[in-house]
Amino acid sequence: MISSTKICGISDPKTLNYILNHPHPPSLIGFICNYKTSPRYVEIDKLKELLKMNKKQSKYVAVIVKNDSVTLDNIKGLPFDYYQLYDCSPDETKKIKEKFKKKIITALKIKNKDDVIKYKDYENISDIILFDGPGMAESVGFNHDLLNVVPEHINKMIAGNIKIKDLSNFKNKSWILDVSGSLESEKGIKDINKIDNFLNTVHNINS
Repeated sequence: MISSTKICGISDPKTLNYILNHPHPPSLIGFICNYKTSPRYVEIDKLKELLKMNKKQSKYVAVIVKNDSVTLDNIKGLPFDYYQLYDCSPDETKKIKEKFKKKIITALKIKNKDDVIKYKDYENISDIILFDGPGMAESVGFNHDLLNVVPEHINKMIAGNIKIKDLSNFKNKSWILDVSGSLESEKGIKDINKIDNFLNTVHNINS
């Protein structure tokens, strides 16, 4: 059974409204807060307007690259439930969690087994460990068999070029699936039909 879902890289009100009102909304919705080279990056003023929307059953996730104190201060009053942190040390992660009182998703970029094992440095700090491909703004996959070394009790999220046709491969995995690029008609532009297909397919797999 697929544990739950996250749709990342939301940047416009129409798409966000559609997701929030879907019969099977994702558990988590991600917003790119400071990675400006990403086509999914949302500037702070636009972000403030987006997040006024009632999130209903979903949780909002701030995606932050590196220990960016300016961005962290800018978003501290916004209704985020999680901070998803890339390239933050365990010590930085702990300090951010304590200061801003948010749940933490630690994102690890996976190329090999050594990258996977880094979860051990964060398992007592972070609420979720995200195993992502190394591509950042690009959807790049990795060998999911590398995650076999991660114990069952770790709250695992997986990302990196996950396509709708692949979803049946996850039906016996208790992972949170994180998707973004596979739900777009072009880079940075979400496709409502693909989102609908994704959410319905996950629901049907779990039913």
